[in-house]
Formats: sequence, structure tokens, C-alpha cells
Amino acid sequence: MLVALLPVLALLSCPAASTASSLPFGPCAKGTVFSCTTLAVPLDRTERLPGTISLSVERRLAGSTPSRDAVVALAGGPGQAATPLAEFIAQAIAPALSTRDLLVFDQRGTGASGALRCDALTSNSRLSLGEAMERCAGELGPARGSYTTSESVADIEALRQAGGYEKLVLYGTSYGTKVALEYAERYPQNVEALVLDSTETPAGPEAFRVSTFKAMTPALLELCSHGACNGVTTSPVADVARLVNRLDVRRLTGVVYDPQGKPVKLSLTSPVLYKLLLAGDLDPALRAEMPAAVHAALAGDPSPLLRIEALGASAPSTRPNEESNTVDEALYFATSCEETPFPWGRTAPVSTRENEVEAALSAVPASSFYPFSPASGLLYESIPACISWPDAAPAPPAEAPLPDVPTLILSGGQDLRTPTENARTVAKLIPDAQLLVVPYTGHSVIGSDLSECSHVALVAFFAATPVGSCRSSANDFAPTPSAPRSLANVPSTPGVAGAPGRTLTAAVDSIRDLEHAIVLIGINVGGVPVGAHFGGLRGGDVRITKTTAVLSRYSYIPGVQISGTISTSLLLRSKGSTATITVSGSAAAAGQLRVSSAHHFSGVLGGHAFSVHLTATTARAAQSRGEGEWPAPSSFPLPGLARLR
Repeated sequence: MLVALLPVLALLSCPAASTASSLPFGPCAKGTVFSCTTLAVPLDRTERLPGTISLSVERRLAGSTPSRDAVVALAGGPGQAATPLAEFIAQAIAPALSTRDLLVFDQRGTGASGALRCDALTSNSRLSLGEAMERCAGELGPARGSYTTSESVADIEALRQAGGYEKLVLYGTSYGTKVALEYAERYPQNVEALVLDSTETPAGPEAFRVSTFKAMTPALLELCSHGACNGVTTSPVADVARLVNRLDVRRLTGVVYDPQGKPVKLSLTSPVLYKLLLAGDLDPALRAEMPAAVHAALAGDPSPLLRIEALGASAPSTRPNEESNTVDEALYFATSCEETPFPWGRTAPVSTRENEVEAALSAVPASSFYPFSPASGLLYESIPACISWPDAAPAPPAEAPLPDVPTLILSGGQDLRTPTENARTVAKLIPDAQLLVVPYTGHSVIGSDLSECSHVALVAFFAATPVGSCRSSANDFAPTPSAPRSLANVPSTPGVAGAPGRTLTAAVDSIRDLEHAIVLIGINVGGVPVGAHFGGLRGGDVRITKTTAVLSRYSYIPGVQISGTISTSLLLRSKGSTATITVSGSAAAAGQLRVSSAHHFSGVLGGHAFSVHLTATTARAAQSRGEGEWPAPSSFPLPGLARLR
């Protein structure tokens, strides 16, 4: 048990003088509590290729002088730079930093550590994927084999030695956990502890992503647990399976509304549905929309699902945290293609590889891919991209035993990229590892856990006390209700009868839909998406500025439109905020509606004056199942949801 190791951990946590550092740290240009330096490491440690890579390193001291041991943070991807996230990382792993320095560095080929670039992978390239990958490999040349996990592990050891540290606490997220595990295999004597957030297995992602498909059923069931999908669907998993069966025959086609409020035909395929589900483990607002949207598509209303896809393209082109939110594409493919355990020989030609992939896929039971079909095993981009990639590195080294060191493994119940199955596999490989599964949480647990359960676990872990399980908690992003297809399906707001009452409910629901859309888009930009311009579900449009949302005949329910300007402060639910909007449309009781941040609604609709106070739910949701309200955009930046990948 870990309890037996706690005295050792406590002893190792005691401050002590470090060995001499050869790194000349100085002030960072951006002016933070971190200091900065660079470390030159060989491009190719076999010495077949000349040259070095300059690693960009940042350090935050625990005290006035360097500590004996340090925490090293490893970002995801592969291909995500870590130094732009230094402040976030320091906050995330704070329980470990009272007696340890923090080292954050951009792994080779990312950020300021010689980021890789391939012209063939640019968005304006007209090459096929296979042609682009072959050309990218040619652009990088033999050096493409030098951007592997094994080389990053050697870089960490070089950093430890140059920094004068005895042991390291390795804190990795997603791909960063693979790097941490391989370092622990190769240098077990230098590892004090491991914190693995959204963990990969030591071998890395399996080529067909079977664990991702297997994770869809428990993730959807958890999302709809405790009656959260009542009134929407009785079986969210079966709904996805039914829709996949239809999409395998014919794509889903329907209408969405562009930023000018004009109808545009859009279609959706099985691969797009897969990508939307996968994207949901980084965006809780997106996954909350999926059960109702999938069920609506099966019932002949494709617009909610097509709109989710359209909203994904509505994010502002300039993002405030874009540097920290993106993954270097060339580095991603260089690392993934060189070391993913594909079902083909490393020297085999493309035609042979294709045959080997088909044979391997046919050997996997069809049930492994439910609620998708076996052909979906090729949906993840690594196989179609890497099948044309000529390998330049030797095969990854054989796995070695993992050390018996204190280890905390964090897994999100909604994570499809690195499912809990991965976490359980790794936990079995490390004696006394502690595994914490956080419900209603997706990828990058420390960053996206709204319950604080993971933070409590970190505090306990670094205080050398056992980590408890998460207490049962509500889902902050509960599944959204189904979108009505007519005003006749909308109940009246309590206290306002007839058509005015139904219109009021529809108008309030339209405002809630606007908030939901802003959250869905804004999560990936770390705040209110200034500059976003998108259509309503049933027509009209809205433009988001720095201080307002400007609506023009914005429609969530057919025949009901709202127009006017709502301040950002109202959407943030600041006290004292109000707005007056015009309600119109062929089915509406026309008039004006005054809205306050205190959930007070007044005005005149269809000649009927009213003044009502609604709770933090829409009138319709309150009558249907008492749905809790989502976090307002004031919750931005939602913890880490655009952070570590």
C-alpha cells in the first residue's frame, strides 16, 4: 500500500541543498515569477546527424535557493508547448511546490524549442493526406526520427543534471504521461513521484483506438445518469448506434443558419459524428448538447446536431490563448507516425501496409467498436495519415518495469481520448498507485474538474495521506433539453397564460440557448468569444462584441424571434444589468421583453402586460424536469478547458 511509502515521500519532501546547477537562469522577457534559460541538447544522440536543439526552460523556485528535488511539467499532444502554460501549471500542481522547484520546458519541436513546420501540412495545401505526409517527411528529412518520446526522455535527464536536481516529480497530462512513464522506466532511481493526469499507457495509443470506442458507453450513461436525460432519450448509447447505422448508408443533411441568418445546407457523416463525440471530452458544453441533438436527428430534426458542428467553426480566428491551446501539427505527426504501434511493418510499402491494416481490423471483434461499426476503427487520423509516412527512427524500446514510487493517477469519467481503462491498466503496473476517477469530467482532469475533487486529491497526495474517492456531485453541464419544433410544444410561463405565456417561455429559452452557444464556443478560447458571429438554431443571427451580444431575429423556436442588444454584463449575470429586446415572428405574441440579471422578466406580449420572476432555470426546463442552469460565461476561463491537451 502507498501508506507504507508515505514516510519515504515525506522524507524526500524535506528541503535540502541541491547539487550545483550549470544553467544560467535569468529574468523572463514576459516578467513573471519564473526565470528563464535555454539548454542545448543533441539533435541526434546516435551522432548520425549533426546539430543541437535549444530547449526553452522556465523555473520557479520554492525558496530563495534551488531545492534538492523539482517538479517537471509535461504537456500533451504530442506537440503542445508548455511554457505558455507556466502560470496555469504552477497553480494546478501547487500542492507539490512548497518544497520543490517547478521546471516547465517546451519539449523538442514545440513552442520555443525549435518548433517543427511542414509547408505540406498548411491549410492551403491541395495535396491528398498521403501526399502531404510523404512530402512533410521529405521536408523534415532524416531529422524526423529525432522527435520521439525516447529523445524527450533523454532531454529531461539532461535538464535534471544541468539543473542540479537529485530527483524529479513528473507531472504529465495526456501525451505527457507517456513521456513521464518512459522516463520512470529508464531512470527509476531519479523519480520521486508521478502525477499522471489523463494517462496514456506506456506503449501509447493503440492504432484502432478501441479503448475510445469502449469508453463511449460508460461516458454517455454517466452523462445521462440520475434521470438527467429524462424527456430527451431513454438510451443515449442506442441512439448513437442507430444514427451511425443510418450514416453508414446516407449522410445526414439539413439546414443551419450562417452569420447573416441565411439558411445553408450542411451534411454530417459518421466520421464527423465521431469527431464531435471526441471533441466533447474537451468541451463539456458540447457533450451536454449531444444526447438531445442525436435523438432529434433520429426523429427527423437534424438542425440541432448540424448546428453543433457549425458552431465549432464560429470561434474567433484570433484567440487570446492560441499559443497555449494549439498542437504543433508537424511534431504531432512526426512523433505519432514514428512510434505508434501500427499493425504494419516499419519498412513495408504503402500497399502492404493497407493489406496489413485490413487484416488486423478484421480480427478485432465488431462489438469492440460499439456504438460505431468496425470500419470506424480507421476514423482516428493516425492510421490514414501515417500509412504513407516513411519511418526514420528505430522501433520504440521495449517496455521496462515501472518503479515502485508514489503515484497519483487522475482520470475523467467523460474522457474518451485517454479513457479510464488506460488509467486502470497503468495503475496495475505501479505498486500502490492511487487512481482517482472524477465523474462528469473530461480530458485534462486538473484543468477541467469543476468539483475540486482532483485538487483535494493532490493536496492529500503531497501531504502523504491516502487519497479518497470523489463525493457524489451534480453535473455542472447537465444534458440540455430537446429543442421544440413549434411554439405549440412549448408550455406557458407560470402566471402568464395563453400565447403570451408560450411566447415568453420561447423568448427566455432563446436567451438560454444564446448563453449555451456562447459557452460552447467560448470554452475553447478561454472566455466570452469576442468576434464570434453565428446563426440561431431556427434562423437569425448574433454577433458577440467585447461588451454586447447583438441579436437580429435570433430564433431558437420556429416562429419566435428576438432582436436587440444584450450586454455582456447581463450574460455574465452582473447585478443591476438589464436589457430590452423585441419579440417578433409568425407564431409569436409580438411585443417587448425587459430582462434583468435577477431573472426578472417584464413587458408586453400580444397586448398582455406581465411581470414575473423566474428561477435559474428556463420555464420550460423547470416544468419538464427541473434542469439546473449551466455555469454563466462569468465562469471563464473555465479551469483549463483550453489548457493542457
